[in-house]
Amino acid sequence: MMNQNIPLNYFIMNYKILATSLSQNDATIQVKESIIAFGTTTKTANTLPNPAELFLSSFAACLLKNVERFSVMMKFNYEKTALEVTAARFENPPRMDDIMYTLTIYSNEDKLNVSLLKKNIEKYGTIYNTVKQTCSISGNIKIITTS
Repeated sequence: MMNQNIPLNYFIMNYKILATSLSQNDATIQVKESIIAFGTTTKTANTLPNPAELFLSSFAACLLKNVERFSVMMKFNYEKTALEVTAARFENPPRMDDIMYTLTIYSNEDKLNVSLLKKNIEKYGTIYNTVKQTCSISGNIKIITTS
């Protein structure tokens, strides 16, 4: 059902994935040409990502995609990034909250505008904005200068 508050000229992107599982076995998600295995049984609880970890992975992917996007728009170069995301899972009702992230950018840029980058990541991230409707999110960005 379409949201009636969206203007007619508003661009909408649609997504589709296929998830499958077999009884008493783990599951997979097919996204484009990728297959992602995930755990649904106790026997793989320590080896495959669970749904909560996939949720946080999607959040992380959103942030990293926007680092790449805004590196072009803000005209800065970076060698690599590292992103740590943590969250608390509450029991009643079961839900994720208190998402915290630390994004480390390894760059030789000495004047990278970290506050503008953080603002852009948080303003234009699809998953970020979806999640912030129901979860508290806090984070920081660190720059490690490379030679």
